[in-house]
Amino acid sequence: MTEPTDLLHKPATADTLTSTRGATVTRLSRTRRGPVAEGAARLRRGARWAGGAVLRAVEWVRETVSPAGMLLAGLVVAGIACGAVFGWFEAWVVAVMAATLLVVCVPFLLGAHDYRVKLELDRDRVVAGSEIRGTLDLVNSGSRPSLPGVVDIPVGKGLVEAHIPLLRGGGHHREELVIAAQRRGIIDVGPMTVSRGDPLRVLRREMSWPEVQRVHVHPVTVALPPSSAGLIRDLEGAPSNQLVDADLSFHAVREYVVGDSQRHVHWKSTARTGKLMVRQYEESRHARIAVLLDLDLDGYSSDDEFETAVSAAASLGVQGVHEGRDVLVGVSAWLDTADRGAVQSMRSLPTVTSRVLLDGMSGLEGGSAAGTGARVIRLESVAALVAQSFGDLSIAFLVTGSQVPLQRLRRAAITLPPGITVVAVRCEPGAEPGARRSRELTVLTLGELGDLPQLLARGAVR
Repeated sequence: MTEPTDLLHKPATADTLTSTRGATVTRLSRTRRGPVAEGAARLRRGARWAGGAVLRAVEWVRETVSPAGMLLAGLVVAGIACGAVFGWFEAWVVAVMAATLLVVCVPFLLGAHDYRVKLELDRDRVVAGSEIRGTLDLVNSGSRPSLPGVVDIPVGKGLVEAHIPLLRGGGHHREELVIAAQRRGIIDVGPMTVSRGDPLRVLRREMSWPEVQRVHVHPVTVALPPSSAGLIRDLEGAPSNQLVDADLSFHAVREYVVGDSQRHVHWKSTARTGKLMVRQYEESRHARIAVLLDLDLDGYSSDDEFETAVSAAASLGVQGVHEGRDVLVGVSAWLDTADRGAVQSMRSLPTVTSRVLLDGMSGLEGGSAAGTGARVIRLESVAALVAQSFGDLSIAFLVTGSQVPLQRLRRAAITLPPGITVVAVRCEPGAEPGARRSRELTVLTLGELGDLPQLLARGAVR
């Protein structure tokens, strides 16, 4: 039976039909193209395959051949070219020697490595000046021996190398590592890379593990005398010298004025004097303290001075948390250079526990508050933002460096809510510790971190 002619000339289509059973069936049909079109299609497929192969080869060369290997390969090409064009015998010698070195290095790459690597650190939080000990466990999971190699472990901005010996199939290697944590900060350990190559490090092969472990290096802190980080906090709060119309701390009675609440009428006094009398109270304040750390590096004479300030602020905050105080630790938030002069921003560190607070202190970095590259705001601006958002303070500590003038500290103290105690802690390594009192604030000179408990124990904060 002859098929209709209109079906014989139907163009190629690709139909996707969904059967009643829910299965998707794809049907393809294709028409025969001419030799020119078919050749062009094959040429395009070949070009795509060749381009992919070139990219894979370039990536392999980049990962396998070190800069020294690239230099040897360049010497081979240049030696052959100079020897063929100019007939230089020395060029041929250089080319042969470079090629020989490349060939000798190739066997060190042969064979696959199948490792299981695990790095365990004894602690994820340490104090600056301590050491972190770790154990590196490496197992050859393959059945064939693996050649010696090196495990590269990035530690912050540094690198720790652990050498792997020749391991038979199923062999195990353990190595103890010591990581120095001399300065405050956050250290990322990893990702680890196992590299294998020749002794000259001309060629190499690498295998990476993406796991990264984070270590917080806390600032050094000192224990402070009890109740030295602010007013004692009780159920009612501590009375102040500010008189208000409603609170819990009774002060006296006075005559009624229009607008007073009738709830505060003192009837016994009213009956005795014959005039309507109302109760008057002293404002009660809870022991909410603020520790404001200056991040403007222009106010410090050295990095050590800045670290002393961070440690002093951390000690004050930790003492307040340990005593159950409501603690605010405020610092300048980092700004975009495009926002300088137009944006004032601060951030408060978490103070749920002392560990969480010290974790936040570990990552603090100083910056500049002046010039075109300003990235932080000055201490006075931080104090102004605190006054706007946290008005129920009882005491505030301003921690800064020796280069900050006294006039700026006074401006910051005046900016804070009135009636609170303001203490400025000026860190100046090597200076004689002392305390100076004025109407606006008390200025403590801190020669070293160990002076802080003594200054507070002498009643520098009242």
